[in-house]
Amino acid sequence: MRNQALTGYLLHQRPYQEKRALYYLFSEQFGVIHGVGKKGAPLFELLQLFATGKRDLKTFSQIDLSLISISQINSLTMSSSETDNVQLDEGSTAVDPLLYQPKSYQKISGQQQYAALYLNEILLKLLPIEDPMAVLWHHYQDSLSTLKQPLSTDELRLCLRQFEQYLFQELGFALNLTHDNMQASIEAETIYRFLPDVGLVPIVASTDNIEHNNSQAMFKGSEILAMQQVGIAMSTINSWSRLHRHLIDHLLDYQPLQSRLLWQQQQRYQ
Repeated sequence: MRNQALTGYLLHQRPYQEKRALYYLFSEQFGVIHGVGKKGAPLFELLQLFATGKRDLKTFSQIDLSLISISQINSLTMSSSETDNVQLDEGSTAVDPLLYQPKSYQKISGQQQYAALYLNEILLKLLPIEDPMAVLWHHYQDSLSTLKQPLSTDELRLCLRQFEQYLFQELGFALNLTHDNMQASIEAETIYRFLPDVGLVPIVASTDNIEHNNSQAMFKGSEILAMQQVGIAMSTINSWSRLHRHLIDHLLDYQPLQSRLLWQQQQRYQ
């Protein structure tokens, strides 16, 4: 590609020479792209840049916070509070025919910052290079917007589980909660073990031991039926969190996630 315009978010960055950085960009147009550019680009902010190069490592130039076009702004019905978020360039007395530039973006902070780092890390480790995933990209953008709002702990978990589900679908992992691995219907009184490459396997075990066997991803049939009927919701969030945890670990070949370790440390010292 040569001077290819890209819109995207940084998943990760690390120093590269004195004034440049190695960037891992999740772009709307081409999925994850690796490139080298001038230091200082922020995480969790929509960026516009140009990429040049035929190999895996591109050269990124003109890295800027994304601008909002007038056609986009005019398509919105803005209240007075929304209008305050848009301003003309300093000194302008008329509508700029090219672009508006928004004020500073709301930042992600607190435990939500750890959650955003988690999303970045699983995308970086699980997505192939230069494989367009526009639908997932928009779900990621929506998730970042959600993480910039005040959230309860359960609301935060709900945001992460919903995004993980979109990711699984993009990667081709469909979770079958209606039948076990032998295609028999899920029974409320049966206990099942979730095996990522197999599915839900019925087992004979004491119900009292389920809580002590989370490492084996054991679920009550009634629990699975509730997940199937309600979907990812507050009432089923604990079950979905356990199920997704095992699938994520499987996809990562059980390698630890740095964002998860940081989150656990933060919780420990609160």
